[in-house]
Amino acid sequence: MINHRRIAANGVSFHLATCGPADGPPLVLLHGFPEFWYGWHWQMEPLAGAGWQVIAPDQRGYGESGKPAGVRAYALDTLADDVCALCSQLGHERFAVVGHDWGGIVAWHLAAREPARLSRLAILNAPHPATLATYAFTHPLQAVRSAYVGFFQMPWLPEMALRANDHALLALTLSGSSLPGSFDEAELARYREAWSREGALQAMLNWYRAMPLARPLRRRIEIPVKVLWGDADPALSSGLAEAGAAFCSDCEVVHLPRATHWLHHEMPGEVNASLIEFLAGAESTLSVPPG
Repeated sequence: MINHRRIAANGVSFHLATCGPADGPPLVLLHGFPEFWYGWHWQMEPLAGAGWQVIAPDQRGYGESGKPAGVRAYALDTLADDVCALCSQLGHERFAVVGHDWGGIVAWHLAAREPARLSRLAILNAPHPATLATYAFTHPLQAVRSAYVGFFQMPWLPEMALRANDHALLALTLSGSSLPGSFDEAELARYREAWSREGALQAMLNWYRAMPLARPLRRRIEIPVKVLWGDADPALSSGLAEAGAAFCSDCEVVHLPRATHWLHHEMPGEVNASLIEFLAGAESTLSVPPG
């Protein structure tokens, strides 16, 4: 059963969806654009059934969480601070993290910046923040695929475009770039409701507008990492999986050839089994500081 609560952390009121035993090891699920906690609805109960205390926040700017004004409020370090502050408020000094898309970018940064706080890291179709610009420079197709980022960084125009026709472009981002049947009308209605909240579109886009403020870390990541990558992603080349893995001492990369960017919706059984198998080794390390 999925429960809901609010918590104040890092100066923002966050909405959390939680599931699983209160005394289970903590696992934080970080969604990406343009989702909210509901993006993990296929994963939460299976992970809870494996014994995890699952915590899926609406990240700042999304869903029912606070939407601070200004681009600087969405800088990468601030987004990472949110995760640490949330977990500290919940009484968790160490935790595992699974991140998709922007949530994965935050998770990569968190693993490089706060290695003592993470036990394990799983990434779903999210580039390491230190790789994307370099990879796009040397792979012209990725540069073309990333062109939308420049549009999202423009003032006011993206909000107008994404709001038009009941958020038709955002709905198409989900249903049009995923395998058929991955998002039904009832699910899209939940997303439209989230996108319609006051200030949501501007806040969501401010994640992109704050990208120039980021100083990606190139530190080696020593904790165990698993990368699951849908190779049919229309926006992110599959080579970005290995580019991120190059920053890790212990990383397994699993490619799903048929899956797109939305692999956790398209192949939840396969994704869940892979996550549960990987995360099982984290429980014994939660109380042991990394060497």
